[in-house]
Amino acid sequence: MIIDAHAHLVAPAALYSHRSNLVVSGGQYGASYRAQVPDRLLEESADQNVRIMDAVGTDLQLLSPRPFLTLNGSARWNDIVDWTCDTNDMIARTIRMHPNRFRGVGALPQQVGRPVTSLFDEIERVVDELGFVGVLLNPDPSEGMNGSPPLGDPYWYPLYEKLCELDLPAHIHSGQCCNGRETYDEHFIAEEGLAISSIYRADVFNRFPDLKLMISHGGGPIPYQIGRWRSHREMARAQGRIAADAPQFDEILRKFWFDTVLHNPDSLALLFKTVGHDRCCFGTERPGSGDGIDPVSGRHYDDLKPVIEALPSLDEAALNGVFAGNARRLFSRLDV
Repeated sequence: MIIDAHAHLVAPAALYSHRSNLVVSGGQYGASYRAQVPDRLLEESADQNVRIMDAVGTDLQLLSPRPFLTLNGSARWNDIVDWTCDTNDMIARTIRMHPNRFRGVGALPQQVGRPVTSLFDEIERVVDELGFVGVLLNPDPSEGMNGSPPLGDPYWYPLYEKLCELDLPAHIHSGQCCNGRETYDEHFIAEEGLAISSIYRADVFNRFPDLKLMISHGGGPIPYQIGRWRSHREMARAQGRIAADAPQFDEILRKFWFDTVLHNPDSLALLFKTVGHDRCCFGTERPGSGDGIDPVSGRHYDDLKPVIEALPSLDEAALNGVFAGNARRLFSRLDV
């Protein structure tokens, strides 16, 4: 079985038109203004996605909202809640249309400055009512404007406690970027690196040993700049700032989970070598930013199954883990 652990909702234009109206209306339609998308339109989008999956041999996708279209930052709280519920409900409806092909990873209503406990109602709703298997966590709801604490900050600790209590993984994936220096693609990568480094520095896994975090896009820059972090760790050991028997950086890195959304065989080979194939879940983000055609292979860059299968470092057992077994270990609700 092939489980794509990093995939996003394919929805009709009517849903995203509603988002524009929601943002510009400024509350003139009342306290709550929800999207109305006919089943016919949503089914067309869902069927299109199933055809895309069939073309590359994917059996199951874990669907989350498209991160750059989430509504975080300083938007009105009622609008954030409405849009988050709308997108999660669209995922739930898509699952009902194809119950054997999709499972849900829910967005959270994140607003700058609001207590992290404000996420709990939607977490409980997507788990208890919608049957989702994880949540999508934006590590920077301020969207590049320096208004969000890093994931190692105690601000996030009540959320980590909640996730551990529910045995619920969080897929770390930033959203839009508004600072003018980065596109959202570049902001994704920067925030993934910061997520790892800030959690590492704060010893978050010592406080929450059961915390499950999947870092998008192969862990951002960290697996490929790992020598720098190894060196920092050993300098700290030599200077007495950490205990002589404190774990090496690689041991801490392996407490995270990673997807395979890298679109490049050499990068994938390095990821597996650095963090271990047993910490990696197959992911493509298809359809998405990897839709371009590789002039060498003639395939879409996000057609990653044959790329991974061709890596000489992975035997059959490792491939089975990457393609399905690891996702089942990470997302414990998959088999419920």
